[in-house]
Amino acid sequence: MFTGIVAAVGKINSVTPQPGGLDAGVRLDIDAGGLPLADVALGDSISINGACMTVVEKSGSGFSVDVSRESLNCTAGLDAVGEVNLEKALTLAERLGGHLVSGHVDGLGTVQRFEPIGESFELVIDAPRELAKFLAFKGSVVVNGVSLTVNRVEDVGDVCRFSINLIPHTIAVTTLKHLRAGSKANLEIDLIARYVERMLSLTTA
Repeated sequence: MFTGIVAAVGKINSVTPQPGGLDAGVRLDIDAGGLPLADVALGDSISINGACMTVVEKSGSGFSVDVSRESLNCTAGLDAVGEVNLEKALTLAERLGGHLVSGHVDGLGTVQRFEPIGESFELVIDAPRELAKFLAFKGSVVVNGVSLTVNRVEDVGDVCRFSINLIPHTIAVTTLKHLRAGSKANLEIDLIARYVERMLSLTTA
């Protein structure tokens, strides 16, 4: 489990294809940036741009993870060199500064607009229509591993369009600053909303 509060911005230094051809995954070698690794062991989970991955190798300043082809097909930003948002798995002794996050990407959103408005920034994303029932005004959503609050939501054709207000601090300490119109973003819906939807579907069946 995670909180969606990014602990550090790291960098994918290399992407190495695994043996097995196009159906195989890749190994990512990641510079952890400012993420402390002293308490990280092999087998531990780290969220990389919102996707929970398992540490398979560790060095003084970084770590490696194996990403399956299925995970690559369902996520964005894990197949190329570049900056990534990092968060270690939550412990029961930590503050829950964001919201409960599983690190399982539910779908890919497409950025429609990202621009400054006053002292803040507006991020507008089109989510797959199947996620619409989980997105609500003032509800929580995870974008590339960052816990955020939905400010506006509307159904537009075959997508669910939602808007987020980003303060300068969030822009400064995450990779969201690199998003542009057309960028793909990893989305995870609220964990509680997921269970509520399941319970309601059973009571109305």
